[in-house]
Amino acid sequence: MTQSLAPAARPTAGPGRTRRILRAVAVVSCVPYLALKAAWVAGSHVGIPEGSSLLDDRLTMAVINGLSILLDSAVIALALVLTRPWGLRVPAWLLAFPVWVATGLLAPIMAGFPAQLVVRAFGGGSASSAGREAFLDEWVFAVVYTGFIAQGLALGGLFVLYARGRWGHLWRGRVWDLPVGAVGPAHRALAVAAAVLALLPLTLHALWACGVSAGLSEGRAADRGAEFYVLEALYVVFLLAAVAGAVLLAFRRGRALPVSVPLGLAWVGSGAVACWGGWLSLASLGGPADLADRLTPLMNLAYAGQMLVGLLVAAIGVYHFAERSARTARRAA
Repeated sequence: MTQSLAPAARPTAGPGRTRRILRAVAVVSCVPYLALKAAWVAGSHVGIPEGSSLLDDRLTMAVINGLSILLDSAVIALALVLTRPWGLRVPAWLLAFPVWVATGLLAPIMAGFPAQLVVRAFGGGSASSAGREAFLDEWVFAVVYTGFIAQGLALGGLFVLYARGRWGHLWRGRVWDLPVGAVGPAHRALAVAAAVLALLPLTLHALWACGVSAGLSEGRAADRGAEFYVLEALYVVFLLAAVAGAVLLAFRRGRALPVSVPLGLAWVGSGAVACWGGWLSLASLGGPADLADRLTPLMNLAYAGQMLVGLLVAAIGVYHFAERSARTARRAA
């Protein structure tokens, strides 16, 4: 059994040129973000205008920025794991989870920031209410989000190359090739639960994307602009992607599709809705000083609901990989 799996896990002499370039891009693109966050933790106000709500609670800001530094530093660690021979010996769960989190956090930014630039080019943008100060200087968004996009592209490329060599056999074939045991009752129950739970956040994000203000905080409703609607529409897209991937796998729909298609939808969609739902819920715990900016009960339900949907869909993916891996091991034995 061990020998049959060895070719996919045998260490090579070192990363090829493509992997080295992608690794360098991933590491370098982290520097601007890490430098800004470190400066803010140290007390600097660079990029933060006077009157910004970020200056209202120094302790909460320091904690959130410290967590942000840890998360972005993980990109550097992942880039090393994905390109060094010893990275092939890292347990699957220990690598897959942080890559899933990174995918979830970066995917909406990679899709949203270019879309927002297009919106701005056609005259759209944020609508600031009278008397409300800017959150951050505009150049901060440009520098940070450009770095995030570079991180996402580089890390995504590295993970695809790594995963194709180590686990490519787990997503070969088409949906109709999946054995009956691989799409059993557990898959279907999780997919139905995810679809039902997705109804509330999906409805709320769709309404907000269409201009409805019901359920939004006073400050959020006042600051809405074209960029806000782009992000809300993206939440709808990622929720639909997560549920679609789960249903395609669990009920063997789209039988002619490559298995990689529903798995990709489930991976990216679940990561985006779970990680951003969790992050927005966590960020709200400190509670902004301005009552108008605090999350409403419906906003909390939307973020918590999408987080649960993402976790359920991710569980389907884990179930799939675990079962196919066990089948492969039994055949090899």
